[in-house]
Amino acid sequence: MTADASAVRARPALVSDAAAIADIYNQGIEDRVATFETEPRTAEQVARWFDGRRPIVVATDAEGDVVAFASASAYRDRPCYAGIAEFSVYVRRDWRGRGAGRVALAALIEAAGTAGFWKLVSRVFPENVASRGLLRRMSFREVGVYRRHGQLDGVWRDCVIVERLLDSDRPATTGGG
Repeated sequence: MTADASAVRARPALVSDAAAIADIYNQGIEDRVATFETEPRTAEQVARWFDGRRPIVVATDAEGDVVAFASASAYRDRPCYAGIAEFSVYVRRDWRGRGAGRVALAALIEAAGTAGFWKLVSRVFPENVASRGLLRRMSFREVGVYRRHGQLDGVWRDCVIVERLLDSDRPATTGGG
């Protein structure tokens, strides 16, 4: 691991990154501050995320090791929501607080806009101060709070809802509902 966070670079994720992404995601699962998931993911499960429809990016250190990732996933199936993606950002424990998440999220925002999405949305645990700070710095807006949104380890958890419009000047191209 390099100590120089300025050497972090983003690139589109490859299926060959699936094991590194799974390792980072599993740290997030273990830490219980970023997801309702409780079962570790395998590289094979992560490889299925690569469907070609939603962007996935990684941030790498100077040696090329994956230190963070950001991914977009389906929001809803209805055509009126086709331009909205749900997103996640995860950072390897030893890189947290050093800018890797910002690099990955900035690349995801760009990739999502290029892919035609007009909005990114997510949910964050209220006590996840680091993620909420990152999202504010990256121009995400806290829309509200889902109370008792889900249980984690038998405890009800709230979620802060966040959104960012990617290109508010672009006219809507889908309709229906």
